Amino acid sequence: MELEVYNISGSKTAKTVSLDDSVFGIEPNDHAIWLDVRQYLANARQGTHKSKERAEVSGSTRKLKRQKGTGGARAGSIKSPLFRGGGRIFGPRPRDYNFKLNKKLKKLARMSALSYKIKENGLIIVEDFTFQAPKTKQYSEMLSKFNLDDKKTLLVVAEPDQNLLLSARNLVKAKISRADSLNTYDILNASSILISENSIKVIEENLGKTE
Repeated sequence: MELEVYNISGSKTAKTVSLDDSVFGIEPNDHAIWLDVRQYLANARQGTHKSKERAEVSGSTRKLKRQKGTGGARAGSIKSPLFRGGGRIFGPRPRDYNFKLNKKLKKLARMSALSYKIKENGLIIVEDFTFQAPKTKQYSEMLSKFNLDDKKTLLVVAEPDQNLLLSARNLVKAKISRADSLNTYDILNASSILISENSIKVIEENLGKTE
């Protein structure tokens, strides 16, 4: 398929790019997308949650009352989970939520997400550009040219650009990603994706090749 190329002023240029249908035009696999997004969110968890159990709360271990003859239930330590201030039963403990997925499945998920963006007209090809200095206002003006100033956007670049990164980092809804580290979550989380011309080749090389 072919898409028109835009400049940073939001105007069409005379150029077009040809996208590989085996990467940008596949039948999306929803289950692969779900697994990849689930892994991304799970791997982002710190897993530092912890509650105190009865062996860890402060308090005396003295038996509160005699075992029998009181007419009530048996009661041992004041640290029992049944009492206010006692330990918690089966509370959360620190753990690692990370899990692995096959590389081919993750590639399928990314290609599926890109194919969805193509179908939704949420993918824009822009000429390669850079800023002479970090300017948040200049980056914001560029987004407004595409009517994206109030939407979540993802700019995909082929090489790291410090000026672009510094220009976008103060914009809550704007994010920049390198083409070789593109992930399914960022693709789906953005309303529109701006992809530089040079990034197309990198994406197709990473996702189109077979191992």
